[in-house]
Amino acid sequence: MIVQPAFDERWYLEEAVQSLFDYFEATAGMDGEHNPLIAMPTGTGKSAVIAKFMRKAFALYPATRAMGLTHVKELIQQDANAIRRAWPNAPLGIYSAGLDQYDNVSPIVFGGVQSVKGKFPIFGHRDLLFIDECHLLSPKTDTTYQAVISDLKKTNKKLKIVGLTATPYRLGLGHMTNGGIFTDVCYDLCNRDSFARLIAEGYMSPLIPKRTNTQLDLSNVKLVGGEYNQEQLQISIDKAEITRAALREVVTHGQDRKSWLIFASGVEHAEHIAEDLRTYFHIPAAAVHSKMTDAQRDKVIEDFKAGRIRAIVNQNVLTTGFDHPPIDLIAVLRPTMSPGLWVQMLGRGTRPYDGFNPKQYLVGFRYKKLNCLVLDFAANTERLGPIDDPVIPKKKGDGPPGDAPIRICGNCGTYNHASATVCSNCGVVFPRQEKLKTFASELALMSALDTTPDEREYDVQRVIYQAHTSRAGASSVKVVYYVHGNTFFEYVSVEGGGLRAKRGRDWYRIREKARGAEPPDSNADLLELCPDLRIPAKIKVIVNREYPEITGAIF
Repeated sequence: MIVQPAFDERWYLEEAVQSLFDYFEATAGMDGEHNPLIAMPTGTGKSAVIAKFMRKAFALYPATRAMGLTHVKELIQQDANAIRRAWPNAPLGIYSAGLDQYDNVSPIVFGGVQSVKGKFPIFGHRDLLFIDECHLLSPKTDTTYQAVISDLKKTNKKLKIVGLTATPYRLGLGHMTNGGIFTDVCYDLCNRDSFARLIAEGYMSPLIPKRTNTQLDLSNVKLVGGEYNQEQLQISIDKAEITRAALREVVTHGQDRKSWLIFASGVEHAEHIAEDLRTYFHIPAAAVHSKMTDAQRDKVIEDFKAGRIRAIVNQNVLTTGFDHPPIDLIAVLRPTMSPGLWVQMLGRGTRPYDGFNPKQYLVGFRYKKLNCLVLDFAANTERLGPIDDPVIPKKKGDGPPGDAPIRICGNCGTYNHASATVCSNCGVVFPRQEKLKTFASELALMSALDTTPDEREYDVQRVIYQAHTSRAGASSVKVVYYVHGNTFFEYVSVEGGGLRAKRGRDWYRIREKARGAEPPDSNADLLELCPDLRIPAKIKVIVNREYPEITGAIF
């Protein structure tokens, strides 16, 4: 049984915070804007990263003034609460119409982007801007976020902007570093190896797919701006016989599940699903959507979180920022072409929950969640891939994003990532000659790790060096390579004997500009000499390991 440390003690939170300080140190004095992005899966603690960084930054630089922005009041409150837990005496205020709070003078202000727009310069000079769920930030200059950023820069041209998201990409732009605000990824846990580790250590709950007999017909639905036409989508999908067939499967597979989240394709569709659940299947259910008042939506969400209703059906409301760990069933009747939206929907089920732990216990949910069942009636996985390795959209004009090839297990029928060599469900070894297939009614929502080395080359943008001490007390120099959209690490030591020290000395000789100087005897001296070493043009990395392994450098 895994015993989890307290949330604030998780190893990756400290790494993420340190990566920000390292990034700002490495880019200090450089020309142009340098705005980092942190990619972390849903539920792993982006708010805690903001909180821990803020506290450390204010301790080092007491005159700092910061702002945090997001798009919904729930996230504003969540981020503010995280600050207060990590730093009870934080100089923190909230500016949000939804929360009816209007503090514009505190050194730290968390606000709603719609509420603060047009209110400058009442917030004065700000050094830092954190944007939670930053995938919603469009590169277009006429958007709300861009207007707020422009106003902030009127009082500080050197404003540092930090983005946090579980989906660092968006339709029409591709990766968030392709243009607009963000220039680099300084910390990334949204990859297959990191997902596997986070699940293994109990920080995330696995997603489990079940084959669905009902499939939504999209043959009459056109694409508009890269996404399904919403009006046509609802007309094609919102049919009683289709809805009830899908719900029969939901009820059958979900009979032992406690908390159901269902995604609908329109307002009327959401209402019809909730009505059918109540009337035909006697499941306590309610819908939330854009035509309800805030008070109405809040009441339904409150009832769902208290366990008074078993199923909540939503349309464009509970995709980003909705936090309810007991969710153990997700039914998707909302087709999409957006990998970001798809991963955000799946992310509602990845939070672990142990109702027998007094710190997690919620009224109506006294049980331990083992996983989250996902029923994908919309074939989103077929189009967009699993949550830990989705098909990343390309920048507009660069062509389609490509397919999400899958591999079907002949033993148990589970769908795996195309590169898998063993089934993620039953463990059977796949024969090498097995062909990849690209059709499925549902696919594995988390890909299996591959044991065959997958070595790739990356162009190096910049390198920084840090002193490092392992948990066992061994010292080394941590080498951080920033590449487009990712960060890789290498640990080098010249101390002691054995193969580790030999590799460290060889590493130094290859990079030493004078081509002849001998390596230093200590890692402290090595760290002093590192800034004068040659920087590789490319690095070779085996990416399908628990920790990506740097295998070579090209100069």
